[in-house]
Formats: sequence, structure tokens, C-alpha cells
Amino acid sequence: MEVHGEERLCGKWKFACGLYSYNLRDVFTWRLLKTIFMGQVLSLLICGTAVSCQYLVTAGVETPMLQSFFNYALLLLVYTTTLCTRKGERNILQVLKTKWWKYLLMGVADVEANYAVVKAYQFTTLTSIQLAVVLDCVLQLLDCFVIPVLMVLSWFLLKTRYRLVHFVAVAVCLLGVGAMVGADIVAERHQGSTSDVVLGDGLVLLSAVLYAVSNVGQEYTVKNLSRVEFLGMMGLFGTLISGIQLAALETRAVAAIKWDLCISVLFAVYALCMYALYSFMPVVVKMTSATAVNLSLLTADLFSLFCGLYFFHYTFSTLYIVSFLVITVGFVMFNAAPTYSALAESGSGSDEDDGGADLTAESSSDRRMSAGGDTPGAETLPAAL
Repeated sequence: MEVHGEERLCGKWKFACGLYSYNLRDVFTWRLLKTIFMGQVLSLLICGTAVSCQYLVTAGVETPMLQSFFNYALLLLVYTTTLCTRKGERNILQVLKTKWWKYLLMGVADVEANYAVVKAYQFTTLTSIQLAVVLDCVLQLLDCFVIPVLMVLSWFLLKTRYRLVHFVAVAVCLLGVGAMVGADIVAERHQGSTSDVVLGDGLVLLSAVLYAVSNVGQEYTVKNLSRVEFLGMMGLFGTLISGIQLAALETRAVAAIKWDLCISVLFAVYALCMYALYSFMPVVVKMTSATAVNLSLLTADLFSLFCGLYFFHYTFSTLYIVSFLVITVGFVMFNAAPTYSALAESGSGSDEDDGGADLTAESSSDRRMSAGGDTPGAETLPAAL
């Protein structure tokens, strides 16, 4: 009896830590591989926005709000219009009556995050644009700043409960970003004056916090309500807020733009990449979580580095490959053990406009844990974690 009690206690401890006897079939499911692939697509889209924005800055175009405005206008034309055609409680008027202030807050956070990160391109280089740093030697190490902020917000707002393996996975991803720091030190890349670096990285730090707020709101909305509702409201409030800010801050800068084919193409590339990113990201968030998606987005820096090798003549280092592999390992570790939320999901977000109900299906590890009375997953532990 005492032995059985010890085994039961050991099982509970393993459940809390997320330690299980996985085999490759339990870990490398089609769902996980699809998530990894979709995460890299998002990273490529972010890389596209980074490269186009860097070229705009090089051309003397400093209009971060105008760039964001085009993206929100596209969301308005597609998704807000779709909301207007709906009937009943899903109509845009009913949504605005009950939840307008929530989407207003998310819209403000999202618009200002985009403004801060694009504005930072004037002060930092391509590889550090997603980083939040104070000293040059830790520029890329703090690329993961948004991750802990997301985990904290998810813990308190979404009641998400993480296990030890998730924190270890985040640490592994940090090591992967650390490899990029080593590559930059070896390459001895400089980023301009110290004052510009501090200001630019301060803006990125601010954008990381605001993105975390927006991403938590996005995760709750797409899992409990609707992807189209989220994007429609972001299009509505994003266009309104960015339009007002554009008129107040960038009238002269817009008038000073010397429009030609190259500038027009760069604006189009940025807007289309952002639109695709906004449209695609809720699908991946619904499959996993905002935290997992942002872990996969760490490789966006590597894609930016690879683009920098070709476009900006950066020095190649094998540490870039090591960084990519380590980050991928950390991402797999994070998704190998499921998280739990004390908030009940309504399931209404799986309507026809969200790409099918299969996106909300449990992974094989979830099903294996909840199956059978011998496994710790049969315990009512999630509420206590």
C-alpha cells in the first residue's frame, strides 16, 4: 500500500512537471509538424516586413503609421465587411454593443506596438529589431522578452498553467538566441551610436509588452469567439486609431515621400506581408497558443539574418544554424507537453469561417494523457496547478 502511494505521488509529480515516457510517435505528430511549418511561414512573413521596412528606412521614408494604416485598411475591407454581412449576435453592431471597449484596448495595444517596432528601424539594424535590450552584447538575447510577458499574462488572464518542461523549453530557446549573440560578437557588427541604439531598443521593449497584450487578447478571442470577429475588430479600430495618429504625426513625412515604383513596391510588400501575417497567425494560435507561436517566431531573426547575408552583406557564421536548431528543439519541447487553462472554451470559435473545427482537436499527447486510469492525466490536477 505504501509502495502504491509512492508511485501515485511520483505520478503526480511527473504530471505537474510534464515528464512522460514519450516515444517519437507521441511527440512528432502531424499536428506538431504542421504547427512547426506554419510557424516558419509566419517567420518568413515577419522577415518580409523587416526587409521591406529596412529598405524604406534606407530610402529615407519614415512613416511607420502609414505602413500600419495600409495593413489595417486591408483587414477592414475584408474582415470588417464580412462582419457587417452577418446576422444576429455575430453582426458587427451586436459585437460593438457588448465588447467595443475590449477591442478598443486591443486595437490601441496593437497599433502602438506596430508603430513602436517600425519606428525602431530608424535606430537599430535588421537583426536587432525584434529585440529588447539596453547593452549591445545582450541585444538578441532579450529577443525573448515578449515570451515571459506572454506567459505571465496568460497565467493570470487566461488561467493557463505551465509545467516545468515548458519553462525548460523557453530556456532552451533563449540559448538558441544566445547563439545569435555569439555570431554577432564574432562578426563584430556595429549598430550606430549608443544613444540611437538605446532609443531604438527602448521602442522595441515597449512594442514587446504591447504585442504580448494584443496576443493574449487574440488567443482568447480566436479560441472562444471567432477569428473573423477578431480580425474584423482589429481592422475597424486599427484603421480608426492609425488614421487619427497618421493625420496628427505624419502629414509632413507623407508629403515628403518621393513616390516611385520602388517605393510603391516596398509599401505593397510590407502591407501584404502584414495582412497575411494577421490573417494566418490566429489559425496557428488556435492550434497551439500565443506563447508557442511566439517561440516559433524566434526563427524570424534567423531568416532576417539570412536575408542580411544577401542584401546587406553580413558575415555568415555556423552559429546561425546552431541557433535555428536549438530554437526548434525548444519549440518541440514546449509543444510536447500540453498546457491547461482553467477557463472553459465555448467552442464557438470553430465556426465555418475559422478554417474548420479540426484545428481545435487535441494532440496525441493530450489524448494519451487523458486515457486510462493508470496515467496521471486521469487525476483532477489541472485545476490545482
